[in-house]
Amino acid sequence: MYLLPPTLKDWLPEGHLAYSVRDLIDQLDLSAVEKVYERDERGYPPYHPRMMVKVVLYAECIRVRSSRKTAKRLEEYEKLH
Repeated sequence: MYLLPPTLKDWLPEGHLAYSVRDLIDQLDLSAVEKVYERDERGYPPYHPRMMVKVVLYAECIRVRSSRKTAKRLEEYEKLH
């Protein structure tokens, strides 16, 4: 149905690390990166940079440094829920 749930609460227990990562990244000024993202007119639109920073930071926090392993973890988690 969804690539991601409508809300994190549907998948994650209260106090999960993902909430801290989300809150931290939401406070950062990523306007310089987002400005480039908004002007990009090539082909299929890329994933939003703020979401990608959240994924990369979360992966680093759980010591997953391979992009393939990160993608696999996200896919496996989606299948479980």
